[in-house]
Amino acid sequence: MAIEFMGYKPIENDYKFWLVVNPATWLIPTFIALIVLALAVHVFAFGLDGQGWSAPAPAAVEAAPAEAAAS
Repeated sequence: MAIEFMGYKPIENDYKFWLVVNPATWLIPTFIALIVLALAVHVFAFGLDGQGWSAPAPAAVEAAPAEAAAS
């Protein structure tokens, strides 16, 4: 079954993408950039006031061990 969309035949032409984007060259730099971006987002999110490292524990979490020990 041949698929054609506006004169483009993916089965015949999709290999050309890999002639331009060589995974052997670009896969590791792409992963490194993705990890750097993820770390930057997490450091920013955890650094917000009232979030992450500076967030106070909810009252229910603090009270739960005392209630369980009393039972």
